[in-house]
Amino acid sequence: MITVSNVGLRYGDRKLFEDVNIKFTPGNCYGLIGANGAGKSTFLKILSGEIEAQSGSVHLGPGERLAVLKQNHFEFEEHEALKVVIMGHARLYEVMQEKDAIYMKADFTDEDGMKAAELEGEFAELNGWEAESEAAILLKGLGIGEELHDKKMADLSGSEKVKVLLAQALFGKPDVLLLDEPTNHLDIKAIQWLEEFLINFENTVIVVSHDRHFLNKVCTHIADLDFGKIQIYVGNYDFWYESSQLAQRMAQDANKKKEEKIKELQSFIARFSANASKSKQATSRKKLLDKISLDDIRPSSRKYPYVGFSPDREIGNDLLRVDGITKTIDGVKVLNNVSFIMNKDDKIALVGANELAKTTLFKILTGEMEPDEGTYKWGVTTSQSYFPSDNSEFFENSDLTLVDWLRQFSPQDDSESFLRGFLGRMLFSGEEVLKKASVLSGGEKVRCMLSKMMLSGANVLLLDEPTNHLDLESITALNNGLINFKGSMIFASHDHQFIQTIANRIIEITPAGIVDKQMMYDEYLEDPAIQKQVAEMYQ
Repeated sequence: MITVSNVGLRYGDRKLFEDVNIKFTPGNCYGLIGANGAGKSTFLKILSGEIEAQSGSVHLGPGERLAVLKQNHFEFEEHEALKVVIMGHARLYEVMQEKDAIYMKADFTDEDGMKAAELEGEFAELNGWEAESEAAILLKGLGIGEELHDKKMADLSGSEKVKVLLAQALFGKPDVLLLDEPTNHLDIKAIQWLEEFLINFENTVIVVSHDRHFLNKVCTHIADLDFGKIQIYVGNYDFWYESSQLAQRMAQDANKKKEEKIKELQSFIARFSANASKSKQATSRKKLLDKISLDDIRPSSRKYPYVGFSPDREIGNDLLRVDGITKTIDGVKVLNNVSFIMNKDDKIALVGANELAKTTLFKILTGEMEPDEGTYKWGVTTSQSYFPSDNSEFFENSDLTLVDWLRQFSPQDDSESFLRGFLGRMLFSGEEVLKKASVLSGGEKVRCMLSKMMLSGANVLLLDEPTNHLDLESITALNNGLINFKGSMIFASHDHQFIQTIANRIIEITPAGIVDKQMMYDEYLEDPAIQKQVAEMYQ
């Protein structure tokens, strides 16, 4: 258990949080959420002891151990991967080092023998004999093969280092586990393995993540950082989101009788309980959900941008034909004989391990790059709008204000009032619209790019990782906007829920070609025959 008492922190005149009083209890997984800049990562650092709060205190249970997912990927460059994992249990690793140093002595004394015996006893108590096998199991589960276990971290790729550091945090069954964006740079199989690990983890987990599917799978509670306080809610992210929306509607409808509100709440809880997946986390949530009262749900201060795409013209049946597109970059064939026909109402998710392959296909389809072989042809009724994974060229060295930046892409109405109103719906209010485009944050640039696309009136959207840099509120708004889009689209994303709720067709790009299936994403992942075919194409 970890107990937070009266914790507060300010940066200058800015209050991040104050008088935070919470108990994080064993057996629960808490999703820590809050708007960008609210202080989520800072709060985790206070819990870990990396920084001190200005007021209050944090207490760990007696004899309990806390583990943190390290963010410095270059901290252990000279150490072997397996050893780095075991370092996650600092005392165990220290005992191993001391023990080995004594046994390596040339002049081994009786005193050394006694010390070694003492250390051997502690080593056994700390489950040291199982340490290497447990570390190997964690690495293997995350996709780090045995051939890499004895390699130095300096010799591993960036994504491999991330997995080793994650295994380090999970090692040795810590009593409290703090995870800041643990799914970043993980492939789908590693994420699925981590979900199962956390679902079955019996101690306390506190996690920050922008991956809604992950939060929904693993969380029993949501810790919402809002109004400078942290409020604990039972349930996963979707339950928190829907309940905050329900609370907002109830608050706005002051004339509604309390009995009607209670009935609406009960119906809402019953729906979520019925939809819960069959896991330990879901069972735990269901018991707690049944106890929620009307006073337990509250409106959120969160603001959601308005994201809506309206095609200027209806799309015909002839959209896009791709025939045998092949492309080699720096000696590596990233696209191999890619062929498909895009149909009306298709919402295609491009998936696959090679990010460059997906981006290359987008660049070819938008005319930014030529294929080595093959052709593509857009239908005459189509108009396309493209969201690139790298948008820097649209903003670098731009002295334009946001209003003037957006004016470049407004074909119908470029009046000041229209553009200010449009930016306001995308959460740029007041004097913010006069900011220079070149100084925007990553999330602000994405919202500007989405604004540009909305103004285009295109009936085919191409989006390459549009959720990068966005907070949960903007991801949710974009997700809903694309669900409601009446045109067709091709998109790439790492966000599981984003793909599952939008796509009706999956195209996986592999080294041997594509796998093309007209189905939902979960169906695609859960079909053994398809996954066997995909695995063979990666070999």
